[in-house]
Parts: sequence; C-alpha cells; structure tokens
Amino acid sequence: MSHSKIYLSPPHMTGNEQKYINEAFDSNWIAPVGRNIDLFEQDIAHYVGAKGAVAVSSGTAAIHLALSLLGVKKGDTVFCSSLTFVASANPILYQSADPVFIDSEPESWNMSPQALNRALVEAKKKGKLPKAIIVVHLYGQPAKMEEIMELSEAYDVPVVEDAAESLGSTYQNQMTGSFGKFGVFSFNGNKIITTSGGGALVSDDLEALDRARFLATQARDPAIYYQHSQLGFNYRLSNILAGIGRAQMEVIEDRVQSRKEVFESYKRALSEYVDFQCNYQSERNLCRENRWLTAFTCVDSVEPLEIIEHLREQNIEARPIWKPLHLQPLFEKCMYYTHSISENVSEEIFRSGLCLPSGSNLSKEDQGKIIDILLKNLRKESLIEEIV
Repeated sequence: MSHSKIYLSPPHMTGNEQKYINEAFDSNWIAPVGRNIDLFEQDIAHYVGAKGAVAVSSGTAAIHLALSLLGVKKGDTVFCSSLTFVASANPILYQSADPVFIDSEPESWNMSPQALNRALVEAKKKGKLPKAIIVVHLYGQPAKMEEIMELSEAYDVPVVEDAAESLGSTYQNQMTGSFGKFGVFSFNGNKIITTSGGGALVSDDLEALDRARFLATQARDPAIYYQHSQLGFNYRLSNILAGIGRAQMEVIEDRVQSRKEVFESYKRALSEYVDFQCNYQSERNLCRENRWLTAFTCVDSVEPLEIIEHLREQNIEARPIWKPLHLQPLFEKCMYYTHSISENVSEEIFRSGLCLPSGSNLSKEDQGKIIDILLKNLRKESLIEEIV
C-alpha cells in the first residue's frame, strides 16, 4: 500500500475559493450573514430553476426545515424512500412523526411509484394520509418524478425532494430539486460540489423560504431585545463557507461532465461482469445523471464485500450501497411497502450493489489501477462460475 489513498468522492477545489473567503474576511462579515450567502443562494436558485434558496448548515437541516414548514408533528406519518442515507429520514423523528418506508423500483433504484400508490391507497382507507413524501434521487439518479408528482397531486400530499446527491441531474429536462414543494441539496465534503459542510432548501414559495430563514436563525422575534415566541434552530450557513460555495458553483457543469466520464470509463471496462442497470432510464425519460457516484450491481457470482476488501488492501476506498432504512435497527418498527408482492428491490440492490471511487479529480492513472484490480477479481469469479 505504497501509493496515496484513493478516496470514494473527495473534495475538488477550483482555486478560486480563497478569493471569496478573503472577501468575507476583508468585509468582516464572518457570521451567518453577508454578501457571499446572498449570492450563493442566488446561484443555487438560478441553476436549479427555483424562485429562491436558503443556504443552511446541512442537507439534513434543510429537510428538517421543510418538514417544519409543512407542519409535520407528533402522530403524523411521512413517507420516505427506504434505499437512502439515514439523514433522509432522521428529520421525521426530529418532528416526533412516524416514517413509512417505500421500496425502490429496479430502473432508477429510487422510490417505486407502484409501491407509493399502494401505500397511499391504504393510508386513505385508514383516513390518515401522510403529511409529506420524501423522495430521494439516489447517487444522482433522478427518481420517476412524473408518476410520483401525479400521485402527490391526486392525494394532495406535498413532495420534499432529497436531491442531496443529485445537483446537476435532470429529469425530462428539468433539474432535480425543482419538482416538489421543497427541494434539498447537500454540500458536504463528499458531494459533487462542497462548502465543507452545508446545504440548501429551494422552493418557488418565497414566503415559505422567508419563514425558513426565520426558523433557521433561532426564530428570533423582530424586537430590539432577544425575544423568542417559537422554537427555532441554529441552521444558517456561514458567510465564509458560502464563499467556498460560490467558487464551486462556477464549475458545477465541469464537475458533472468529469463524473460522467469516470462512469463511462468504468462502464466500458466492467460491463461484462457487472450490471449498470440504472443507466438506461436516461434515454427514455430525457434524464441527465450527475453520476455523483458510480454505483452498480454485481452478477450473482461476485460478492461486493470481497471486492471492497480487495480494494481496501490496495488503499482504495469503495463502499456498499446504502443499507435500506427499513432494515436499520433505528426504524425496525416502521412500516415498509415493497415494490410488489414478490419484489423487494431495495434489499436486492443492497445485497449486490457496489460504489466505486468517482471523484471529479480522479486521475486516469488511478482509475486504471482500480479497473485492473476489479478485472482480476471479476475474471476470477467468472472462471469459478464456469468451472462449477
């Protein structure tokens, strides 16, 4: 393990971040207010095609604000994709509400409209429709928003898009994060662009966004002294970190293109041994995936965890697919709707899925090393299968 570690999705700086950081220092606007925040929010809203944005401390904070704005409270239910990171659902618990998890469908790996429809039908029969539907665009792959939004409108249940991983992805030529009542983005260090830590809430409802800013700054009343009549949060992004975001937004299209090239290189080299099944949705639905992570499923003879270990031994970081939330101990008592009676798609993807290093700054040499290691292992597994 002599070579430097190859990370899954490291930050990729432009070199221009320091200019905007210096602006914050020179103006002495260090706290969570200032020109960088205003301009960063404008950049995000313009890029996504939303009327406004609120920059906050994390994508999780943005989801929490969205649920707060929708009035989610104790005793309510919120439907949520199961195949996702825990941050998608934790804010449901922050509001003392009950998550109901929805399985994936096999093409995009995202929320199954078929399972969502079944869950909504049953909820209506019980007289308890959910207060919101949290739809995740997993690994930058757009969910089937046409079908999901039709169900949202039919049952009058608002959608919160967890687009934390999908900045730059489109569905039917529309940016992810701009379909629902609220869209959520993350700028954590491993995302396609980063502010170190941070997130954003976007919406066409400017009054709701003003309310989000109020809640995100401890819900301070407009009084000369510090007065608080409502529960608030300390969720605003700092002006310094927003400066990093401004520089990162300048290169978002370059970052998307770089990650797509990384994905295509893996696909060309590995398609004989792994299934890039989530790829073909793009042609049918006019999608563009930002390819935040190259994620795929392995054939039955290949064990993803063994490959991850082989890569780890060579100082290369790879990861399993997210463990579905309905399998997490934290949510073991929550309801879960499978894609169909006979298909539990998220569990199958979890069992066979794998994420490879996908950074926009991944060198061709390093990707070549990864591919060589993978091919050695995949070919060995393939030979074993043939002998059997």
